[in-house]
Amino acid sequence: MSEQSLPRDAHPEYADTLPEYAERVLDVAERIPPGRVMTYGDVAEWLEEGGPRQVGRVMALYGGAVPWWRVVRSDGVLLPGHELRALDHYRAEGTPLKEASRAAENHLPRLDMRRARWDGGDRAEGHT
Repeated sequence: MSEQSLPRDAHPEYADTLPEYAERVLDVAERIPPGRVMTYGDVAEWLEEGGPRQVGRVMALYGGAVPWWRVVRSDGVLLPGHELRALDHYRAEGTPLKEASRAAENHLPRLDMRRARWDGGDRAEGHT
């Protein structure tokens, strides 16, 4: 997430020009239930288009208007630079976490991907 990941209304130039793929990625992010996560690759797979890097780029540019903390790295490491904000969200939503080991940088927990990962079950019709 970057400075450009503020809500769309904070960047009026994006509001009318949001690419279709970006809209679809953000729609998936909004569908992820509280306390659950999808990886960048999961989102791309769900959309049957693009890949993890494309999803990551969309989230970095436009993700501030959606629950960005629910689209994550596959290794469960918290988003660099936004760890504490994300951690607040995870704790508030009851997202499964693995406590940090003493060797972990900043002693931050990771997401428990086995328990937190959402497979997009019961897909809404017409998701494409």
